[in-house]
Amino acid sequence: MPSSLSTSLVTLLAQASGASDPGALDARLPHLCRGVEALSQLFTRERQGLRSSYLDQEQLRAAYLAYYLPVNIAKVRVLLEEMPLPRAGGPLRVLDLGGGIGTTGLALLEWLQSTQALREVKGEVVAVERSVQALAEYERLWASYRAIGKGPSLRLVTVKGDIGGWGAGKVPASVAERTYDLIVLGNVVNELFPDARDPIERRAHLLRELIGLLDQQGTMMILEPALRETSRALLQLRNRLVADGACNVYSPCLHEHPCPALVKEEDWCHEERPWEPPPIVAAIDQRVGFIKDALKFSYLLLRKDGRTIVPRSPDVYRVVSELRVMKGEKRAWLCNETGRPEVGRQDRLKSESNAAVDDWYRGAIVRIDHIVRKNQGGGLGRIPVDATVQIVRPV
Repeated sequence: MPSSLSTSLVTLLAQASGASDPGALDARLPHLCRGVEALSQLFTRERQGLRSSYLDQEQLRAAYLAYYLPVNIAKVRVLLEEMPLPRAGGPLRVLDLGGGIGTTGLALLEWLQSTQALREVKGEVVAVERSVQALAEYERLWASYRAIGKGPSLRLVTVKGDIGGWGAGKVPASVAERTYDLIVLGNVVNELFPDARDPIERRAHLLRELIGLLDQQGTMMILEPALRETSRALLQLRNRLVADGACNVYSPCLHEHPCPALVKEEDWCHEERPWEPPPIVAAIDQRVGFIKDALKFSYLLLRKDGRTIVPRSPDVYRVVSELRVMKGEKRAWLCNETGRPEVGRQDRLKSESNAAVDDWYRGAIVRIDHIVRKNQGGGLGRIPVDATVQIVRPV
């Protein structure tokens, strides 16, 4: 089912963008589109510019609010729905690192409002951001959302700080004095320590300290762009964190072994989830030629209690590619503790027991009780006519 934002939130964001009706949108569109195109260059081709606080610039901040904020809220919302519910009883404590103008806060309010078991929850969100202008926007959007009667009784605490300057023992006392049920780093880890001799290890060192702030049943969410460079860096970071036992991967991985996507230089791993873009995003897409018809990102949900998205088994795999329809068969790349095999089913061998192959898509978790391989060491695997194939968990 496609992810979508509530009507209330879409309306609020349109008003905050100065595009609350068709006439206002037409007038604002050229200004917003120029900002979106500049941000796109910054996020993809001119990434060295991320060292400056682009949210301090009015045009870029407005473009982010109109275009990237709805997209990123939807991504965080998808992952909130995937992770385990917070522990029952007691206040909910959330740490939003590199909070920007409120992606995590708004996604959290939307999610809690839509989750019956959590509508009455109380607690606080501690948002850390280096840009004063961004924090002010975060507070304004949070207050506007609460003013329309949405969301549970959460308190927002904003902290001006640059996590890129944090190291061992440098996490501020205002942040480190408590533990958290949820720690979110949204599109920020890839920007940390770019000039370090070993950026991955510097990031791992900081994250180990932050994982120490997690409640024993808490979750750390790391969301990154669906770019080859940033996704591979996230997988390298994942390897270091699990190798030293700092945490376990709840999802997307189905194992704690070294990531098989790093074996070949050209491989990487990302998610793609369906969504319904709000009118302002669709209008900007049409004008600048972008296509935001799906949510694309890389991510990790990390925990300390050993809990995983599904029970692990050698016959349970995550689909990590699109289902490729070829002449006479369908194929996809899968991943689990046994590696990253390519697996296919010939059309002539389709049966009632293996028909679920036709419904595979990127991110689905599937069970296959039998795969035939010509080479014992690997190679293309084929699903025989008598194999049983199930979709264990859709996304």
